[in-house]
Amino acid sequence: MVGAKPIWSDLSFEIGPGEFAAVLGPNGAGKSTLLKAILGLLPLASGTLKVLGTSPAEARPRIGYLPQRRHFQADLRVRGIDIVGLGLDGDRWGLPLPRLIRPSAQRQRAAVIDEMIDLVGATAFARRPIGELSGGEQQRLLIAQALVRRPQMLMLDEPLDSLDLPNQAAVAALIADVSHQTTITVVMVAHDVNPILAYLDRVVYLAGGAGLAGPPSEVITAETLTRLYGTPIEVLHSARGPVVVVGQPDLTGVHGHQHGGHRHP
Repeated sequence: MVGAKPIWSDLSFEIGPGEFAAVLGPNGAGKSTLLKAILGLLPLASGTLKVLGTSPAEARPRIGYLPQRRHFQADLRVRGIDIVGLGLDGDRWGLPLPRLIRPSAQRQRAAVIDEMIDLVGATAFARRPIGELSGGEQQRLLIAQALVRRPQMLMLDEPLDSLDLPNQAAVAALIADVSHQTTITVVMVAHDVNPILAYLDRVVYLAGGAGLAGPPSEVITAETLTRLYGTPIEVLHSARGPVVVVGQPDLTGVHGHQHGGHRHP
């Protein structure tokens, strides 16, 4: 509930360690509100929410968070490796000065940063200015920044927004690999399910003040989405696996990619 307005109700779900889950739904369905509740920034009007076995506020230090996509100016000269390092000490004023850090601590810090950069496949370009990098390269480094404190849970708010289709697929595959290799629980808000569907373990689908949760094969079906939206929805599977959801009447804002009046989730 935001103010006196209920956003959704009767929502029940569980996401296990190492699972990759997506929060889906039309604009205004409460996807970002759910993330804020998980982070302990918004209280529930009713019900309970446990995160990493405790309250959201107590779990927050163990959560890595990547907000909606930032845009770096093309002439920004800060190196990608320094952007990642801000995840360790960005709460302090300015970039850390090596001469003020003990040599042992400096080596440990550098090792952790290099490990996270390698984990996201960014070693080849991490020492270049961030403004010179492509959107996909920048997003890899921002994911490394969110991971550098070794969280138990990673929250991503529309990390594929503004990326082209090849980079969307590459970043989705990367996030799935990180989740499964490290047993980090990943919760991603997404506007388009197609680039990530093959990698998901669980879906939380919000619409019309209600929600459905479960494996993608159980949630993204004509029967369940028709029930959720209260209007007929058809789910079509192409030969390569993407799902197309078509609603009649048109579901304005369902997922924002419109072709000939049909909308793709």
